Amino acid sequence: MSTTSTTPRGHALARGPLGRWRSIDLVTAAVLGVAFGVVFWGWDVVYNVLSPAFGSFPPAKGLLGGVWLLPAVVGALVVRRPGAALFTELLAASVEYLLGSGWSVGVLISGGLQGLGVEIAVALFAWRRWGVGVAALGGAFAAALEAVYEAFAYNDFSLGWDVVYGAAFVVSGVVIAGVGGAALVRALARAGALQRFPAGAEHRATLEHRAAPQA
Repeated sequence: MSTTSTTPRGHALARGPLGRWRSIDLVTAAVLGVAFGVVFWGWDVVYNVLSPAFGSFPPAKGLLGGVWLLPAVVGALVVRRPGAALFTELLAASVEYLLGSGWSVGVLISGGLQGLGVEIAVALFAWRRWGVGVAALGGAFAAALEAVYEAFAYNDFSLGWDVVYGAAFVVSGVVIAGVGGAALVRALARAGALQRFPAGAEHRATLEHRAAPQA
């Protein structure tokens, strides 16, 4: 029995009412959030090592920011229900905070804003479009919201540099979180880790299409 329905464009949808999470949805989003929280903790160290390389033009550091947006994009693409991006991103930020973050409680605010950005993107398509374009749009929205927050909370830039930093962050959100997040979900589906999720159904449909006799 099929666990998902599909749109005319071939995007597999979550089964049943969108707001009714299955236990496996909750567990998987939680596992993703915890795993990315550990990644965040490590990326904090890498970020602090790489940041001095941008000393001559600090706004370019925005290019490093896309990594922090990945949980929201991946969580949304896997679970495909309202709140998945926000839940996964907030949990990742909470783990980062508990492990020790240089941004202290601010990481929780960032997590909320980043998750909200992806939620807005997928809501625009009524949770029925799940391609790389939607993932990239989610990464862009998440980065834009985070850049505005950082302009007030952390950065001591001029307005012009704030704009450049935001643009660099959006590029990173599109490429790393959007395109990279979509690629990660496809890789997980190919590995068989998402058999009970829409991404797994899409992968099976692709294999069946390739195996079907050609007219």
